[in-house]
Amino acid sequence: MRAKKFVAAMVLGLLGVTPALAHHSFAMFDQTKIQQATGSVSQFRWTNPHSFVVLDVKGTKYVLECNSTNMMSRAGWKVNTIKAGDKIAIAFYPLRNGQPGGMLKTVTLPGGKTLSAW
Repeated sequence: MRAKKFVAAMVLGLLGVTPALAHHSFAMFDQTKIQQATGSVSQFRWTNPHSFVVLDVKGTKYVLECNSTNMMSRAGWKVNTIKAGDKIAIAFYPLRNGQPGGMLKTVTLPGGKTLSAW
């Protein structure tokens, strides 16, 4: 009987953490528009739940959200695919609020190879 109560308490406890597993919305990005930019990588953060690229485009910093490292690895990315100083071309879904940045769609590397960020 104690085991059943313990299992029931564990299940209820796990149900309480499911909202923490929920993913955030992508409503902040206008996925009906694709913009292009070319610039110099200021920073590349290979992190979960999402990687980020910070790109300097003519003195303006664009912060671009990418997918998880797992999904990006499947698309051909590595931790050192891009690094600070690399000149890259990007396609991205812009932020709806007009700020510089958005959700990275593709990147064209200095050698001409194009990778998807999603």
